[in-house]
Amino acid sequence: MLRSVKELHNYTLQAEDGEIGRCKDLLFDDRFWAIRYMVADTGNWLLGRKVLLSPISFGEPDSSCKLFPVRLTKKRIEDAPGLDKDAPVSRQHEILWTEYYGWDYYWGGPYAWGAVPYPGALYAAKPHNDRSSEEDSGDEHLRSVEEVTGYHIQAADDEVGHVVDFIVDDETWIIQYLVVDTRNWLPGKKVLVPPTWIDSVDWAENKVRIELTREQLKNSPEYDPSAPLSREYEARLYDFYGRPKYWE
Repeated sequence: MLRSVKELHNYTLQAEDGEIGRCKDLLFDDRFWAIRYMVADTGNWLLGRKVLLSPISFGEPDSSCKLFPVRLTKKRIEDAPGLDKDAPVSRQHEILWTEYYGWDYYWGGPYAWGAVPYPGALYAAKPHNDRSSEEDSGDEHLRSVEEVTGYHIQAADDEVGHVVDFIVDDETWIIQYLVVDTRNWLPGKKVLVPPTWIDSVDWAENKVRIELTREQLKNSPEYDPSAPLSREYEARLYDFYGRPKYWE
């Protein structure tokens, strides 16, 4: 199911033995645009620590009661390798953290989640971590959803809007769309842009460059955040741009 990241921020995080807080931020990598971690706001519990939760341990969010299940106990989360709240998540920390939970690394395989396409498949799988599979290029580039929200969109011919939300698949935990608000440049509307249509991201200039024109975005099917995102709408979007559909 496709879900708004902004909406998920309001969900209560429920461990196997009680509440643990709410979603504060989501960290994604800039290769697959896959959500790798949720940063939890735990209130006064584990104060001063950056508390990470992986999609590997996520249950299915319940929109009726705004509940987000996490298949871990509070004690298990508390005893995980700690990280100062303002510290970046290094590859070295990811290794320690992943081995603590007994999961396989998500990197090094042919899919977005290593050896498998879905993070949930790693939850109960027998780990076969191999440090020789670590990337030699240094730490993975993990980006904050909270930080990227507000980035300007640079179309092929001019600026055209800014990022206001993300749409994520809650099975693969891959970001399928950036939600772009065009009201400062075009008649006010929101449109969707898949990350696969992005030319580049200038992280220093807070700017996303896309291969579409202002006119294309102006006439693109409008996205209504208050309505469920249907496959029918997605089909209209891809047909409008003449692009192959990712689900076919």
